[in-house]
Amino acid sequence: MSPAVRRFLLVNLLVGVLSALPFLPGLPGEFTFDDIPNIVNNESIQLTRLDASSLMQVIATPQVSGAMRGLPTLTFALDYWRGHGADPGTFKTTNIFIHVITTCVLAWFFLRLLLLTRVKREHAQWIAPALALAWAIHPLQVSSVLYPVQRLQTMGTLFLVLALIAYLRAREMQIRGLSGRKGILVAVLLWALALGCKEDSILLPVYTLALEFTVLRFKARDPVFARRLRLGYLTALGIGLAGFFLVVVPMFWNWAPYPGRGFSTPERLLTEARVLCMYLWQIAVPMPSHMPFYYDWLEPSRGFLHPWTTLASIVLLLSLLFSALRLRASQPLYTLGVLLFFSAHFISSNVIGLELAFEHRNHFALIGAILAIGSLLANACRGLHVREHTQLALCAALLVGLFTATGIRAHEWSSLISMARVTTQSAPTSARGWIQLCTSQFRQGGGPKTGNTHLNDAISSCEQGARLAPYALNNVALLIVLKTLRGDVSTQDWQLLRQRLATVNMTWDNQRAPSILTYHWLQGVKLDKRELLETLDIFRGRSKLNPGDYASLGYFIMSDLNEPDRSFPYFAKSIESTPTDAPFPQDIESKFESLGRHDLAVKIRQLEAIRQAQGKSGDGKNPNMVETRP
Repeated sequence: MSPAVRRFLLVNLLVGVLSALPFLPGLPGEFTFDDIPNIVNNESIQLTRLDASSLMQVIATPQVSGAMRGLPTLTFALDYWRGHGADPGTFKTTNIFIHVITTCVLAWFFLRLLLLTRVKREHAQWIAPALALAWAIHPLQVSSVLYPVQRLQTMGTLFLVLALIAYLRAREMQIRGLSGRKGILVAVLLWALALGCKEDSILLPVYTLALEFTVLRFKARDPVFARRLRLGYLTALGIGLAGFFLVVVPMFWNWAPYPGRGFSTPERLLTEARVLCMYLWQIAVPMPSHMPFYYDWLEPSRGFLHPWTTLASIVLLLSLLFSALRLRASQPLYTLGVLLFFSAHFISSNVIGLELAFEHRNHFALIGAILAIGSLLANACRGLHVREHTQLALCAALLVGLFTATGIRAHEWSSLISMARVTTQSAPTSARGWIQLCTSQFRQGGGPKTGNTHLNDAISSCEQGARLAPYALNNVALLIVLKTLRGDVSTQDWQLLRQRLATVNMTWDNQRAPSILTYHWLQGVKLDKRELLETLDIFRGRSKLNPGDYASLGYFIMSDLNEPDRSFPYFAKSIESTPTDAPFPQDIESKFESLGRHDLAVKIRQLEAIRQAQGKSGDGKNPNMVETRP
């Protein structure tokens, strides 16, 4: 091993250690948001014995998050076993360890890129770890590293970077006239592992195309192979674009709002221009106050000038792309960085009806952004003839600033209350931020019990959330629960909830509001039954739930509220949207019979007969069936 390689390994090891340190203050934090269904309430990862059959069962079990995420799910199960339960610190420690490995691997990737662009090795072996460290300690990474469920994303990034390194090595060999087939095979295998973590890893060929377009230039010692390489990429690009426009776009395009969303496809595409510019602002000016975690407050763009920043964002993004293409020859790493950033957002910022913004979507995209910014700064220093020791001082200052900002943000994640407080300060119209603050204060005081010491604080937070986020229902619903506990709930509170329920977009968040009421009734909070029934009736008329959820509401009204007549419309809606082989109708009929309500049991039997007849006469679907999935 040469002294240069040994020196690089030592520096890289130091960078790996430094990449972990700013996240340590966030280890005491709790699970939040998507952690709850994917980890806390996910029975399939509750591993109690470490044997092959148990591990295979974890991998084979379909997950809430998606069908192609078996590898991260397996690590969740191992963390559950290692921590003797769903311990947040155990899960976050594993995330930090993965982050350290990715940082070290990324330094190797940057080193290969710098050497390919003829940067001297004695400079590249310092620049590459510095770039990797800048990526690792950027405060945007907090919501990937300290958010346990985003291991799906971080593991995908790790395997993608490894695949890119293997691809670069293979192509370097081909440029020298060697085979490179083993490297390509390794890259494909690593790509398969990345796909087993997150679906957006399918973009690897787009990333390799960006490498070819900027750094590799489709070179090979064999001119025949070089022509075939160009033709292969051109053919693959044509097939990919045809599949996207002929299959993906028609499949996901919605002129009306997506189910459970408050925006259509054209509105989403317009909004994503603003979202990408917001990401760029967060990357370039990495202040924790710019990163509220929740982005439910983000208003969709309804047109190019509504708001006006939509058109301005589109112009800015097009200018950025144009500059990257124009500088391809003189600044290939800048061009590569810009292309990697945009490519990484191709799926999440396109026609699929995902939420508008999430910070973890920048986990891989940040690699491109750091590369582009680093290239610009290096060229600026050369153009201004900045001395080397001054450049080192500036680099150190930037890294210290990133380290400090990330440490501050990680500390904010040390508890749900502190995280929610910061979120509501950064994004005061975030309904999710306020409901998290209210819920955390309520739980801190002991939950639904007499003498909850934080009840007044929780009510104050819910009141602010209800006032500042008029598009949402959850804060109003929880406010009614808390005021009922305190004994001062009013008719006006219920009227506000019903008024909003009749007018707001029925997003996935808003469709969860009634469960806040029913859950706390079952916990012993004696809500006004008449008000509750009227509220649930309005919800039934506006919601688009799955059959089980409608049936659950029906059973709640029938058994827990003791109102079988009022439960019938919920069961009817459940039957309308139930597949022909589902047991719901028979179960409901039996329950009515057990209550002595033969009349309602007969009505259920009649509805079931109609549904079965419609299923046999058509394609097996009820024409009145409610579609619940995008």
